[in-house]
Amino acid sequence: MNTIIEPFRIKSVEPLHHSTREERERLLETAGYNLFLIEARHILIDLLTDSGTSAMSTGQWAAVMRGDESYAGSESFFRLKKVADELTGFRHMIPTHQGRAAERILFTVLCKPGHVVPSNTHFDTTRANIEFTGARAVDLPIPEAADTQARIDFKGNMDVDALDRLIRDEGADRVPLIMLTVTNNSGGGQPVSMANIEAVKEVAVRYGIPLYLDACRFAENAWFIRQQEEGYASWSPKRIAQKMFSLADGCTFSAKKDAFANIGGFLSTNDDRLAAQETNLLILTEGFPTYGGLAGRDLDAIAVGLEEVLDPDYLRYRIASTGYLGRHIADHGVPIVEPPGGHAIYIDAARMLPQIPRHEFPAQALAVELYRHAGIRSVEIGSVMFGAAARHELLRLAIPRRVYTQSHIDYVVEAILEVNARKSHLRGLEIVEEPPFLRHFSCRFRPL
Repeated sequence: MNTIIEPFRIKSVEPLHHSTREERERLLETAGYNLFLIEARHILIDLLTDSGTSAMSTGQWAAVMRGDESYAGSESFFRLKKVADELTGFRHMIPTHQGRAAERILFTVLCKPGHVVPSNTHFDTTRANIEFTGARAVDLPIPEAADTQARIDFKGNMDVDALDRLIRDEGADRVPLIMLTVTNNSGGGQPVSMANIEAVKEVAVRYGIPLYLDACRFAENAWFIRQQEEGYASWSPKRIAQKMFSLADGCTFSAKKDAFANIGGFLSTNDDRLAAQETNLLILTEGFPTYGGLAGRDLDAIAVGLEEVLDPDYLRYRIASTGYLGRHIADHGVPIVEPPGGHAIYIDAARMLPQIPRHEFPAQALAVELYRHAGIRSVEIGSVMFGAAARHELLRLAIPRRVYTQSHIDYVVEAILEVNARKSHLRGLEIVEEPPFLRHFSCRFRPL
């Protein structure tokens, strides 16, 4: 059968509210044309992020009811630890309230001013946490990633030769860790091959540098490996994921992505000394080591989600449904980052809107117009988010897991194509107010 169906039934529903174009225009003006500053009740289809926006299953809600809220030694922690240990194989699993908390702890312990942290592509909060310590975040995507239209497998890979050169130029003592993001979010949601993880690991071992995975979307990455990399077609997603983790020395993980949870994450490592330092810092700002800033019910929900996300039926649907959105708009002339990734579709706004120069933020202008036209919220991944470090001007349409049906996605397709039909009339924006860090969260714009 060619029709994509959701591999679940809907048991509870949440209402969506339509608004008029005039209402949305007023909301945009009040929010300074920043979609982060619009209340969620005014959003019809919310594709701002896939983080913490998933629909939890009956199994997860049942697990919530048995959450153990003991301050120390919670049974919920040990249930999560059992699942995480079997999946990742790391000796230490430190729970945190979300992925960026794991990043902050990791980089606070490992990074100093003058250090350099290479990655295939750092996401915004990762980069900010690194730079807050005085270290420098360096992106080393493969050269082919520069062409958003190139249709190649594993476009999220790291440039291994560039990594080797960087370490030789900077000195291994100035590189406290290597980070691989799977899948590569800022690089268009593109997957990383097992061969690339192995090659990066070989460089890390040669120079005595630990390799960490930013594993937020590890299951989606595992599915791409199964589908596209020779030798893995008969492997289960879980077995592939286990091999991915076995090549690393630790990981950061946001359970708000590939665990369907609304909050939570963890930091894992094989280094006993490092784990002790990280746990001490955890206690200062997150909580006791067996809850890490989370309620017991959330720990239990994550444990169930880590098992559910590796279901082949779910992953087949997830990747196919994302590709459905990407192909339907790309085949009608909307330039996307090719090929479609796992959790989101990225529109190349600079290519779509050549009349808007980079300093007038074409992706932000497109995000504003898509909301004005159809009530759809998306997010800019470009010069607003990354400043001078931006490689592309992208608009990300992140698809929450198990939330929207195919008819919702068809509505998104229709809206994008209608905006594309009059794209020549769109104009840019200028920033009139911005904070010093992560400016895309709260800066304000005005139309030009």
